[in-house]
Amino acid sequence: MPPPEIAQTGLSYAYRASLIGSAHRFALEDDGISWQVGRRSGTWRYADVAVVRMSYRPMSMQSRRFRADIEHRDGGRIVAMSTTWQTLALMAAQDNDYRAFIVELHRRLAEHGGHASLVAGLNPALYFAGAGVLALLVVSMAALLGRALVTGEWAGALFIAGLSALFGWQIGGFMRRNRPRVYTFDALPQDLLP
Repeated sequence: MPPPEIAQTGLSYAYRASLIGSAHRFALEDDGISWQVGRRSGTWRYADVAVVRMSYRPMSMQSRRFRADIEHRDGGRIVAMSTTWQTLALMAAQDNDYRAFIVELHRRLAEHGGHASLVAGLNPALYFAGAGVLALLVVSMAALLGRALVTGEWAGALFIAGLSALFGWQIGGFMRRNRPRVYTFDALPQDLLP
């Protein structure tokens, strides 16, 4: 027996997390958030939402991809992504719909007296472990660049400098957007919204 469709009386949002998986559907109702993921579905009262974590999660097919993890006080979690799979080679951005959904979710959480923890970025342990590895990589690349310059390997030095600049641009943006922090209902992190 297929699961019942979620009610469509409030603001709704849907995306496909994978090409072969079912759609993830959400609707912001008067009393809570209705969700349907495959055969699972439910409604969480706004007061029962314990954590909202926003982050930036780029992929090779979509470099502007954002994620919101919504956790229930009983431990359940649903995920909303700003992109959806359309074909085998196409992942489409849903920037305006995702932004409207996330902003309205926060407004309703605040309106219903929600006490959810609002966190942005990666888990601090993961973030600082990654920052440590990046620091070691920066030191290593600087040593290689210095060695190439001292020995007169200009092509090698140029390659290392170019590779470092590209890597720094890509990873630097990811690390800057995903730095761990807290935010409030009235000041959402704009760098984590499309």
